[in-house]
Amino acid sequence: MKRLLFLAIPALMCAEDLKELLDYATTNNNIVIAKSLRESAKMKDIESSQSAYYPTVDVGGNAQSLNARTPNMAGDTYNGYAKVGVDLYDGGKKSNTIEQNKALLESSQYDTSSYKKSLQLLIAQDFYTIKSVEANLRALEEKHVQLNAELERIKKFYEVGSATTDEIDKLQAALSNNVYQIDATKFQILSLKRLLGVKIGKQITTLEDSMIEAPQNVQKELGDDIKALSASASSLTYSAKAINAAYMPQIRLEDTYSLYDYGRTDNSLPEGLNNQNKLMLTFSMRIFDNGSVSKQKESLFIQQKALESEIKQSTQIQDINADLAFSKINTTKAQIQSAKSSLDSALSAYDVIAKKYELGAVDNIAYLDALSVKTNAKAQYEEALNNLQIAYATYYYHTNKNIKEFTR
Repeated sequence: MKRLLFLAIPALMCAEDLKELLDYATTNNNIVIAKSLRESAKMKDIESSQSAYYPTVDVGGNAQSLNARTPNMAGDTYNGYAKVGVDLYDGGKKSNTIEQNKALLESSQYDTSSYKKSLQLLIAQDFYTIKSVEANLRALEEKHVQLNAELERIKKFYEVGSATTDEIDKLQAALSNNVYQIDATKFQILSLKRLLGVKIGKQITTLEDSMIEAPQNVQKELGDDIKALSASASSLTYSAKAINAAYMPQIRLEDTYSLYDYGRTDNSLPEGLNNQNKLMLTFSMRIFDNGSVSKQKESLFIQQKALESEIKQSTQIQDINADLAFSKINTTKAQIQSAKSSLDSALSAYDVIAKKYELGAVDNIAYLDALSVKTNAKAQYEEALNNLQIAYATYYYHTNKNIKEFTR
């Protein structure tokens, strides 16, 4: 049993790459679930408006008892009826309501898609930020090993009188500061993973390395958030047409079949069971409402203009963000080259100074400076590489692409 449990632990703690996290988040994120439920509600609205074309069937009845009864009125009256009705013409209200609800569903679907794509970007940013912080932690831990080894070496020299206490104190101070930075970095990683877990919908343990493909001839598409606004604007057009149907003729056909029964009657009143069938055709048309409907239409058209203005600016912002994201890719590539050059120089300088330090040609201050520069250069280079992945993800987002489709 213990062996089986031991074998199961790696499976539970297995690393997950970015693509797996994105796949999981797009179906298990709580906001995604909420938006999907809203889509389902919109579909029910469409079904409801389509059902309005079907005839309606109503049944009912009443019972009445009089005390005391009169010669011309039964003491007990019972009535049951069934009524079938259908709208022969409603001025286009039903059809436009259906189209309005379809446009609202489309808007909701684009809104969900837009959120999923923005969520993918946030997750990618968090993923590579964590990777950068983990790289910094590895550099700090490497520095810790070197500082600890150097401290032990100087202590041995001190024991034979070849080193001073201030050399030991300086190394000990650097080592303590390094431990502090390691602990702070570990907590930062824990915090970032917990927040990432909320976005994804499950707890995050270990992250496997992932790469995002470099953009190649990407065709920019209109953002789903803008498409959602456009669909909302269309729904207002159909809503205005549905409201305007109030000025059109309304024609309805109804057939009512009633059953009557009377109790406590005399000869002047009917006795036993009676029935009646009533067929009624009604026509109505509004000729005056002091502009109530027309003002509602004006309100909807104003809202539509507001959305069109919002769409225009959102489109401009998307164009700018896409251009900036592409420029960021080129800038980050240049930063990677600079960081690589800096790292190479830092490694070379550290090797030289470390050897001189061992020979006593330089003091521990120069050694500690060289070690810090090497540590920072390593972390900076790793961060630049991860920033390029974020830049790729950002560009895909602003061209309205699914980031997970380009993740490997």
